[in-house]
Amino acid sequence: MKIGCPKEIKPQEFRVGMTPNAAREAIRHGHEVMVQKGAGAGAGFPDADYAAAGAAIADTAEEVFAWAEMIVKVKEPQAVERRMLREGQVLFTYLHLAPDPEQTRDLLESGVTAIAYETVTDERGALPLLAPMSEVAGRLAPQVGAWTLQKANGGRGVLMGGVPGVGPARVVVIGGGVVGTNAARVAAGMGADVTVLDRSLARLRYLDDVFGSLFRTSYASEGNTRELVHAADMVVGAVLIPGAAAPKLVSRADLTLMKPGAALVDVAIDQGGCFETSRPTTHQDPIYEVDGIMHYCVANMPGAVARTATIALTNATMPYMLALADKGWRKAGEDDPHLLAGLNVHAGKLTNYAVGKALEMDVLSPALALKR
Repeated sequence: MKIGCPKEIKPQEFRVGMTPNAAREAIRHGHEVMVQKGAGAGAGFPDADYAAAGAAIADTAEEVFAWAEMIVKVKEPQAVERRMLREGQVLFTYLHLAPDPEQTRDLLESGVTAIAYETVTDERGALPLLAPMSEVAGRLAPQVGAWTLQKANGGRGVLMGGVPGVGPARVVVIGGGVVGTNAARVAAGMGADVTVLDRSLARLRYLDDVFGSLFRTSYASEGNTRELVHAADMVVGAVLIPGAAAPKLVSRADLTLMKPGAALVDVAIDQGGCFETSRPTTHQDPIYEVDGIMHYCVANMPGAVARTATIALTNATMPYMLALADKGWRKAGEDDPHLLAGLNVHAGKLTNYAVGKALEMDVLSPALALKR
């Protein structure tokens, strides 16, 4: 199969869909690889490394899209990239379609077969291709939140760990999954007073058993969530419903009851955000203020640590990429129902129920899509 890797063009996105090692593995499996010039530079992978691995280097994205049978990326294709997709081509990347009807429409019109990293599952029901970026984003959240809290950035001027005689910052993490667990670990490691909220008692028990007194856990009832949010210096939104739009858990009315200059870090912004006042921002202009509350809502947080994030991502995606290339997407999907769960769009049909519900669109089951 001809596998193409274009350069990411979303603002301040420095990751790349394939490392030189991933390209080498694909070529070892008998496939051809073409990488756009400069695609890996932001993550510290020069063109020479890809060429040494056996990949061809293309000058433009147009060359890559026109040549490739499968496109491997990191972020959802931007409008100019969606115009280069074609019927029968396989797109393997993060999509986050639920809050993005324009992208969904363009993918449907292109006829492409789009497999989303974020809805591929495993035998435990987990999301193995989302997990590495959730780990990165979770660990970044307290770091960027601490920066947002600095007075020069509009924040409360609170130090995460406090100092002798001055208490630490109060941090509330909404969601005890991969993002939330990593956020809580790092925030607690910075010396903050941390509480993790979740609706799963089993998850809360697990966190309590594993982390003990490192941070507190609490049940995410509406009243309890509101009370803790209002008293917080920082709130990390870490709630995920696979494939679906994130629920709005902090309303605009809540902002007026929070501490002036408190920080909201919305890690769920890729799925529409879990704060009512969230809107996507970039690394270049990451924060904004609403009703005295500072919002950090960068839609590609792991791009800030592009090398770490790229290696972590491709460690997870490479086996699936090779399965798609070795077998073709249909055979790979037949052999692995967990990979088939990643199918979001095929031949002009939407194939993910959570996305269909969010966008109020008809859905064809992935099993039926295999037969089309």
